[in-house]
Amino acid sequence: MRWNSRFALLAGTACVAHFALAAPPRPQPKLEQKVTGPVANYWMSAATNTGTGFGAMGMGGQSGGKRPSMGDMMRMMRGGASQVQHNLTLQLGSGQTAAGEPKADHMPGINPLLPLITPRETTAPVPEETVEEQPTMPQRPRGRMLIYWGCGEHAGPGQPLVIDFSKIGAGQPLPHFPFIPVRHQNPPSAGRYKTYGELPNGRSQEQPPALLAGSHSVHGNYSPDIKFTLSPNRDYMPPLTIEAGTKTAAGATLLTWQPVTGATGYFAAMFGASPGKDGDATIVMWSSSAQQTFAGGGLLDYLAPGEVRRLIGEKAVMPPEQTRCAIPAEVTSGAPIGMLSMIAYGEEANFADPPRPADPHIPWNISWTAKVRYKSTAGLMLGMPAMRGMGANDTYEGAGGRRQAGNADQQADPPKKKKGGLLGKIRDAAEAAGAIPN
Repeated sequence: MRWNSRFALLAGTACVAHFALAAPPRPQPKLEQKVTGPVANYWMSAATNTGTGFGAMGMGGQSGGKRPSMGDMMRMMRGGASQVQHNLTLQLGSGQTAAGEPKADHMPGINPLLPLITPRETTAPVPEETVEEQPTMPQRPRGRMLIYWGCGEHAGPGQPLVIDFSKIGAGQPLPHFPFIPVRHQNPPSAGRYKTYGELPNGRSQEQPPALLAGSHSVHGNYSPDIKFTLSPNRDYMPPLTIEAGTKTAAGATLLTWQPVTGATGYFAAMFGASPGKDGDATIVMWSSSAQQTFAGGGLLDYLAPGEVRRLIGEKAVMPPEQTRCAIPAEVTSGAPIGMLSMIAYGEEANFADPPRPADPHIPWNISWTAKVRYKSTAGLMLGMPAMRGMGANDTYEGAGGRRQAGNADQQADPPKKKKGGLLGKIRDAAEAAGAIPN
């Protein structure tokens, strides 16, 4: 009995030891670093815009932040699409209250000061992050809307999606448009902070610096001093140069472009119209997305690199290595004249002071953060001849293959206005859809 007792004791001890050794170690709770602040957030939005009126918005833009006028559109037809503009938007939000009148200035290296003005009128605060909801059109269109999508010589299966507004009774809501939810990171805005300053602001006429690379600092009486340096590869993005004069054998319009350094992806949209009865028009909308989507402004704006990668994975955005896309023949024939808008999304540069401590036991008390984001946009008219550089005896081939005379010194007469005019309908449709880049 004694040996049996010893044997049982040894066996039990070995069993307990075995399970003790085999059991996995208990996971230790992850220590979350305490984070406070930031006191101030500062955003620089740098845009390179190619094409008069399209995306020429914000600081230094000829259109002064407005939608393109008929004059802008006519200049595009005469070759204005080759103009390149650099626009810069500065937005500072702070949790501090100014001692007296709010004042802040951006000092870009050795360039003149850029004053950040606090708006006199308060506005509703814009959340830091939003997801684009169902698109809306402020003005109810007349006639029909044809929605196409995808690159290719011909429209894919199930196209176009037809929305007939004449069949929607008075007081009834517009139908749900197909769209791809897009997540936006929104810059500081008035109403979200105790004190806010911006440029452009309608009260100063300073132009943006020619170069962004180098040192930057922001000093004011309602935020900590902000200082950061942009490396040479964080200057304005190069212009987005589009060629759209080639038609394929099937009648599609071939878009080609030079790769834009720093681009994370591309997206293109076209809005056109063909005349109808009693002033109605058939609105034609197309986007380069391989998914069915309403080609509104949500995809023609700044997007974070991570969001662009997600949209590339969903085939809603073209990858950065792509340099061509065919607008299907059905789109070209359905809208002989159209507005093309395209965007090259850019990278970001992010700064914070002080830097985040590597030891999670040390709290990170953020004084300020700064974000610099980039985009390059382009816009041009399709189906209209560029008249720049044409001599008195030169000819061009307009829509429908008709050859007409041109003169470099003559300005094209605007089209006769009939119940708004076809160009007016295109402009109104694009504006209502938010399809002109911001």
